[in-house]
Amino acid sequence: MSNGALTQEEIDRLLNPTPDDTAVQSVDALSQMESDIIGEVGNISMSQAATTLSELLGKQVRITTPRVQTTTVATILKESHIPKVITSITFKKGITGKNMLILDVSDSASIANLMMGGDGQAETDTLGEIELSAVAEAMNQMIGSASTAMATMLDRTVDIYPPSVNMWDEENEHNMDEDLETTVCEISFELEVEGILKSTIMQVFSLDAVHDITELMLGDEAIVVTDHVEEQPVPVVAPVEEVEKVSVHKPEFQQLDNQPTHHQPQNLDLIMDVPLEFSVMLGESKKTIRDILSLGTGSVVELDKMTEEPLSIYVNGKMIAEGEVVVINENFGIRITNILSKEKRLNNI
Repeated sequence: MSNGALTQEEIDRLLNPTPDDTAVQSVDALSQMESDIIGEVGNISMSQAATTLSELLGKQVRITTPRVQTTTVATILKESHIPKVITSITFKKGITGKNMLILDVSDSASIANLMMGGDGQAETDTLGEIELSAVAEAMNQMIGSASTAMATMLDRTVDIYPPSVNMWDEENEHNMDEDLETTVCEISFELEVEGILKSTIMQVFSLDAVHDITELMLGDEAIVVTDHVEEQPVPVVAPVEEVEKVSVHKPEFQQLDNQPTHHQPQNLDLIMDVPLEFSVMLGESKKTIRDILSLGTGSVVELDKMTEEPLSIYVNGKMIAEGEVVVINENFGIRITNILSKEKRLNNI
């Protein structure tokens, strides 16, 4: 090369690479087919994860078309804004390898704020223990939904080990369980939470997981339908020379009376010794995560029952009666004041 121009030999070499040239390509690179397949799998699984997040936040959540590339975890972290919240799972059954979700801490703080009853306006690069617990729950459910969607696509059981959620920054690099220099497949999406935030969320697969998924997707057998179906000959029916005459009579029906139908009593002796869970509902109340986290020793929670109202009595989670509290030998008891009919009780149980 001279003066920045390519010689004809160099141009020919670029247009027609030799086997020695192609041999230097990374063995970890994905083929175009593998890239397309894992991109579609990521798109469908993350759409399910976005639906889960939408239900948790009570807000509409959108994701864009995925972008797929092979890279390393170290490169991902180096080229993006840190700190990050990283949720990592290892596949236990159905697929080998790992899967991660990576999200900015500032966006994670907005999600945590929404989950705790706030307005989602939480611009910060730090997460407290409460906020980290809230966003960990959100990301755990998201990655669980994504795994379930993959199991449906692959038509096989996909089990995962419990997820681990970590904060990653330059000072907490040791929190990462993954080898930062290992080549992985990054699938990035633009994530938008209605009126709250626009961010980038990354779904990262280890290459052994990608290879398993693509092999399973390509292993499905398609049913081939030919364009031309050979017509079968129509059997020829011989003409009937004589048809036998059949007499038709008006149908007769048995007269129905108005007496009720009596069913045979059920044989309850077979189930009389089956144990059932007997419980009494004192009352209930709905609280936000913020309210629950603020509870402490001595806190009082108001229930929806008035003091004069009867308590609900349940058997195996089905209401069968109502009653009032009594004390029997220093133990609480329940006196039944109203009970459902025997038939209704059996139906509820």
